[in-house]
Amino acid sequence: MIDSKKSTSPRGVIVTGGGTGIGRATARAFAEHHDRVLVVGRSEDTLAETARGYPNIHTLSVDITDPDAAESIVSTALNTCERIDVLVNNASIAVPAPLEKIDAATAREQFEVNLCAPILLTRRALDALAETRGTVVNLSSAGSLGRRAWPYFSLYGAGKVAIDFLTRTWAVELAPRGIRVVAVAPGVIDTGMGLRMGSTPAEYAEFLEGMKPRTPLGRVGRPEEIAWWVRQLAEPEAGFATGTIFAVDGGASIV
Repeated sequence: MIDSKKSTSPRGVIVTGGGTGIGRATARAFAEHHDRVLVVGRSEDTLAETARGYPNIHTLSVDITDPDAAESIVSTALNTCERIDVLVNNASIAVPAPLEKIDAATAREQFEVNLCAPILLTRRALDALAETRGTVVNLSSAGSLGRRAWPYFSLYGAGKVAIDFLTRTWAVELAPRGIRVVAVAPGVIDTGMGLRMGSTPAEYAEFLEGMKPRTPLGRVGRPEEIAWWVRQLAEPEAGFATGTIFAVDGGASIV
């Protein structure tokens, strides 16, 4: 039976990497359904843009790899949102490089952001999530599913494979506490990430255009489409889903 009170009461939601792309779209999707949202990111300017026009979106500028970041995020969420029903581990970075050009500092940074930070944040949020019988939604990647290779993105892909494993394992570990854990694995989404990785506008546009014929639906995705799935999986009606990684990639991972 669905808890109708839970489905209509404003929830408390944390979205990391909420200043751009999928994180911004996700924060706004929850806010538009009257939830209270804390968006977390490094740039105060991009976070402010996410919150513009949404009085129920609160912002916290913090580096999620800082030792005190998890404590700061959870404490701020409880102060501003009063509760934590949904944790969206979205923040990630990608630094493409072949193996011979990967240095120790770059490797550490990618794993600290993409893997260690969500581990520590989820651990810190457990008591609050257990109180609301909440949901953790991890953002994975369709590019790391199955038996695919991903040249030049070995560290990024390895981190996402680890996130998938954590999703399945946490789902079993946390089920007795009433916490569900799921993941969404987007395909190529027009988030502007290529520009932030150093591509020129022309190069990024060429990349997106080149991905269209490689996707059965013949196009790339939009951040709002991933946000829709994240929010739906956190709804009470999705309460029997846990431990699953949902690929939302226009069919690219099955051809």
